[in-house]
Amino acid sequence: MKATDVIADGFGRIREVVHEAVEGAPADLLTARLDPGANSITWLVWHLTRIQDDHIAAAAGLEQVWTAGGWADRFGLPLPAASTGYGHTAHQAGTVRVDSGELLLGYFDAVHEQTLGFVHGLAAADLERVVDERWDPPVTLGVRLVSVLADDLQHAGQAAFVRGVLERGRDS
Repeated sequence: MKATDVIADGFGRIREVVHEAVEGAPADLLTARLDPGANSITWLVWHLTRIQDDHIAAAAGLEQVWTAGGWADRFGLPLPAASTGYGHTAHQAGTVRVDSGELLLGYFDAVHEQTLGFVHGLAAADLERVVDERWDPPVTLGVRLVSVLADDLQHAGQAAFVRGVLERGRDS
């Protein structure tokens, strides 16, 4: 198995968890917060998707799906188009809302497809290319992809956890 196949598999696992966390959930569950400072399922999935979109587009030399695909307009969030959620306050996180999971999953799936297209086009040697010189040591493409995988899996797991807690609360 090639290294790029392993990376693509990792992104596929993120997709599975994201879909499980979002599919079939009503809008009020998607935007509910465990407490006023907590992140909603919507914010967690939107944020992990924005980070993936931002980092993959930069590494691939592509425009972000968020703007190229008109998703920023479809979401209509009261945030700058470049916002990824990094550093959001609890108030800002609370402004990330959707009427249904379809919008959220539509954007996620579009980013997932762009990510897989990019990853499948890579050779093992490409993973050594430096993509960010602001760090010491500089960040290679391989390290950046692993970083996105780790961050996305963490947030997808958080979204699944939040859904489980909220659904259990509704059943009691």
